[in-house]
Amino acid sequence: MTDREPLRIEIMVEPEGQGLELPAYATEGSAGMDLRAAIEDEITIAPGERYLVSCGFRMALPEGYEAQVRPRSGLAVRHGITLLNAPGTIDSDYRGTVSVIVANLGHAPFVLQRGERVAQMVIAPVVRARLEPVEELPDTERGEGGFGHTGRQ
Repeated sequence: MTDREPLRIEIMVEPEGQGLELPAYATEGSAGMDLRAAIEDEITIAPGERYLVSCGFRMALPEGYEAQVRPRSGLAVRHGITLLNAPGTIDSDYRGTVSVIVANLGHAPFVLQRGERVAQMVIAPVVRARLEPVEELPDTERGEGGFGHTGRQ
């Protein structure tokens, strides 16, 4: 357990988000905050289709942090609903409306209701890297093996 003060993130509710719950952690141990569909009416997403869904808010992440937007496991396993570009990254200098690209990979149309939990958002620190060109990389046991190299034969 930590006594650290939670990270302060300024949030501005958009007109389509009025009356919806703000992003929030469902439980004390949740890593991600639930994001809700800020849509006017229900929408039906047919199998194979995708839809850009507003979450009804903008935010100001502190420099040195990002927000990762991820699918909800329950929607994925029960209905084949996922997010394209997942995890999506929201940069600290972005000030537009937070939206998610919902895709139906299932076999049946999916009806998304206003206010339904559609995604989750994880706030994470960002490590900036400096790439340094070299002539040779250090050896490892794995070497160049990839794409199933350590899996089934």
